[in-house]
Amino acid sequence: MTTRSSMVHVRVDDATKQQATETLKTLGLSVSDAVRLFLHRVAADRAFPLELKVPNAETRAAMAEADEIIRARAATARDRLTNFE
Repeated sequence: MTTRSSMVHVRVDDATKQQATETLKTLGLSVSDAVRLFLHRVAADRAFPLELKVPNAETRAAMAEADEIIRARAATARDRLTNFE
């Protein structure tokens, strides 16, 4: 019995794909393997295989603070590069 297969196309930013690819490689998996495993779990469990939560106010505040720190560090790095030249 031959099983037919279908293509799944997913858009993801380059950095996320690269990080995921490297991490999965250490686990002996390709991105395709991981997507297949994910879809098998969805089909078998008839549910999303990861716990999803809406962030509460404290978590949203921490996320906003982290974003601000990242923006400030990026601005500092840009300033240093501009002043270096």
